[in-house]
This record gives sequence, structure tokens and C-alpha cells, in this order.
Amino acid sequence: MKKLLILIVFSLIGFHSLAQGNKYIRINNEFYDDKRVHFGFLFGLSSSNFSMEADPTLTPSISPRNFGFQIGGLANYSFNRFLELKSGVNIALYDREITFIQPKPAEDLNISRESTWFEIPVLLKFKSIRRMNHRMYVLAGSKFGVEANVKKNSAALSAQTVDFALEYGFGFEGFFKYFKFTPEIRFSHGIANLYSAPSVTTNPYFKVSRINTHNVTLYINFE
Repeated sequence: MKKLLILIVFSLIGFHSLAQGNKYIRINNEFYDDKRVHFGFLFGLSSSNFSMEADPTLTPSISPRNFGFQIGGLANYSFNRFLELKSGVNIALYDREITFIQPKPAEDLNISRESTWFEIPVLLKFKSIRRMNHRMYVLAGSKFGVEANVKKNSAALSAQTVDFALEYGFGFEGFFKYFKFTPEIRFSHGIANLYSAPSVTTNPYFKVSRINTHNVTLYINFE
């Protein structure tokens, strides 16, 4: 009996040591990739501005970065465990501006466009192998946007209301018991010329020939 007790004690010690060295990690949503279509929602915080082309005689100008906000729904279609099509519909609020620097003591001229956009991204998402409850990915594609509402004021910036942009970025997927949490960084470069000439020819904005949008956005996705 004494030898049996000693054997049981040493067996328990060995099992405990083995368990400590190989800690059990629960696999959440283990069969997540078996389902082709997934839906979710997102929140986004953007840093946005314009890039410009203008007459060389134009006074120096800058387009400072301003923060914007996005909210929307998303839909993902999985071709396989490594490739996915990502889309959805977002509502975005942007406040973009251009500042024309004037000789002192004159005050700088600032014009802005605060507006609401409906945006539809279409992106291909390339995923790494899943490691326990995590994996990385990169994505690239395009985004179509339509301006729905503009805040009117005396210093409003005139612009076109339809945009098309190229997008790319990267993200991190975290699998939890009831949902997937995905922070993502995405860069957007508008290729459509949004410039619309002002009605007043003395406005320095009249000498601009092209403006394009640029965004850097942090998305928080839930699926």
C-alpha cells in the first residue's frame, strides 16, 4: 500500500508538471471558417485631408488633417480559409479643409467642406494561418462614395459629390466565445478629381485644378 501511495503521488506530480508546461487554451469559434458568409458591424476613426494640383502662381496652401467618424455594416464571403471578399455600407462624416497662406498682416484664407458620405468598399482579404484564437491579414481593393449632405456656410469649399478611391491595409483577428473582434488600419487614396470651380474668380481656390481625398482610418470590426 505504501508503494502504491508513493506511485500515485509521483504520478500526480508528473501530471501537474505536464499540465503546467502545456497549458490548455480554449479554441473559440473553432468552426468559424466552415461558414461561407459572415455579417457584422464596424466603427471607424479617420484622419482625412486633400491633396492638390494648382497654378504655380497660387499663394502657398496646405490641407491640414482633420478627424472624421464612420459607422456601418459589413459582409464577408470566404472563398477558402486564406482568401475572403469584404464589403458593406458605411456612413462617414468628414471635415476637409484647405488653407491659403496670405502675406502678413492679412489673415490666412480657410475654406472647408463638412459633409456626410455613403461609402461602399470592395476588398480582397488575405489571411494567415490561424494560431489558436488569433491571426493576421492584409487587404486591398477599392471604395465608391457618394456625398449625401453638405454643411452650408460662407466659406464652403465647392467639390464634386462622387468619389472613387484605392484602399489597402492590415488587421488582426481575435476570436472570442460569441464574436470575432478585428482592429484594422486602412489607407485610402482618392483617384477621382473632386475639384469644382468657385463662382467667385478672385478666390484663390479658382486657381486649383485638382483635389483628391486621402484617409487613414482605424476600424473596429465585430462579426
